[in-house]
Amino acid sequence: MPKKELEEVTEEAIKRGGILARLYFDMHSEKQEDLQPLMADLINNKLLKSAGVIYCYGTIDEPIKVDNIYSTNAVVTTLFKDLAALIGAAFNFVPAGVEIIKPEKELVIKSSELQSIILDITQISISYMQYILSRSLTKEDLEKVQADLKAREELGKKLLSGKSDKPA
Repeated sequence: MPKKELEEVTEEAIKRGGILARLYFDMHSEKQEDLQPLMADLINNKLLKSAGVIYCYGTIDEPIKVDNIYSTNAVVTTLFKDLAALIGAAFNFVPAGVEIIKPEKELVIKSSELQSIILDITQISISYMQYILSRSLTKEDLEKVQADLKAREELGKKLLSGKSDKPA
C-alpha cells in the first residue's frame, strides 16, 4: 500500500476510534532457523488476521545467541479498529511492549464500548482460569467450579437482557 494511501486509511480509522500502536515482540528457541519463520507467522497469519486489525507491518531482527538459546525481536506497527481490538491482541499475542502512536492526546470511548471491553476481558479471564483449574483440581472440584461458572454465565445473560429474577 502506498504511503499516502496508508496515511489516509490511518487517519480515517483514528477519526472513528481506531488506534495506531507499535507492538514489541520477542521470541526464543534452541534452533536459530525456527525463529524468523515463527515470528513472521505470528505477524502475517495471526496478528494481521485478528478481528479488528486493519493492517500491520514491521521488522524482525536477525536472531542472536545468548547462552544456549537464540533470541529475536520484532517491532510491528498495527492499526486497530478500536480499543477492544488492541486489548484482544494484547491478550492473545502477549507483546513485550505496546506504544500508542495515535491518537496522540486522548481517546474517547463510549460507555457501551467500555462495557463490551470489560465483558470481553472477563470472558478471557474466565477462560484462562478454567485452563489453569483444569490442570490443578481434582475432577470433582473442577466439575463444581464449572457448574458455578455456568450459573454465573446464565445470570450474566439474564442481567444483560433485563430479565433478572432478582428484585431491583
